[in-house]
Amino acid sequence: ISKVALVTGGNKGIGFAIVRAMCKDFAGDVYLTARDVGRGTAAVDNLRKEGLAPLFHQLDINDPDSVRSARDFFTEKYGGLDVLVNNAGIAFKMADTTPFGIQADVTLKTNFFATRDMCNVFLPIIKPGGRMVNVSSVMGSMALSRCSPELQARFRSDDITEEELVGLMERFVRDAQEGVHAERGWPSTAYGISKTGLTTLTRILARNLTKERPGDEVLCNACCPGWVRTDMAGPNATKSPDEGAVTPVYLALLPAGAKEPHGQFVSEKKVQPW
Repeated sequence: ISKVALVTGGNKGIGFAIVRAMCKDFAGDVYLTARDVGRGTAAVDNLRKEGLAPLFHQLDINDPDSVRSARDFFTEKYGGLDVLVNNAGIAFKMADTTPFGIQADVTLKTNFFATRDMCNVFLPIIKPGGRMVNVSSVMGSMALSRCSPELQARFRSDDITEEELVGLMERFVRDAQEGVHAERGWPSTAYGISKTGLTTLTRILARNLTKERPGDEVLCNACCPGWVRTDMAGPNATKSPDEGAVTPVYLALLPAGAKEPHGQFVSEKKVQPW
C-alpha cells in the first residue's frame, strides 16, 4: 500500500501551495481536499497541468458526516493515513461589521472546534511514523500574550486537558456574545483566540500521543506559515503561498525516526516559545 497524505482546505491559498509542494516531495499519494467539489477538482486540474498528480476527496471539516466518511475512505483504501495537514480555516476581514459575538462563534466553530474534530477522528488512523501538522498562526501567540495572567497560565500549562481547553474556548464565545470578554480577560480577536486554542490543542494531543503511543513515533506540531498573499490576508502580505507552505511541509515531511519537533509551535522552521 502506498503512503498517503491529506491536506484540508486545499483548493486555494496556502493549502493549495502545500499540496503542490507535497506532490513534489512526498513519496506517496497526496489528496487535495476541499468542501466544494467544483473548486477542489478545478484546483486538482490546475496542478495536473503543472505535471503533478494530486488526487481529490471531498471534505468539509464543519460537517461531521463528511469528516467520518473521509476517515472511512482512507481506512479502507490505505489502512490509515501517513500525513494529515489541517490547513482549512477562516477569518473575518478587519473591516467586517459583523457583531463580535457572532465572529467569535463562527471563527471558533471552524478554526478550533472543526479542526479538533478532524484531529480526534483522524489521529487514531495515523500510522506509526505519521505526521500531523496544524496550520495555526503567530496571531494565536499574540492573542495569548494579551490574555489575563490567569488565562495565559492555563493555555501555557503542561497539565491542561482537552476538556479544560474546550471549556475555555466555549467560555470565550459566551463572553464575546455577552459583550463581557474584555473584562473577563480576553483580547478582542476571535481569529487570534481560535489559533491560541489550536496551538494549545496541538500541545495536548502531542502529550497524549507520547503517553498513549510511545513507540509509534507520530509527530504532531502547530505552525505559523507567515504573512502570506491569500484571499484571507490580502495582496499586501510579504510571502507568496509557496513560501508560506515551507514550514508546514517541513513538519509534514520530518524524516523517519525523528523525535522532534513534537508538540511545538514552529515558525520559519524554528521552534518558537509558547
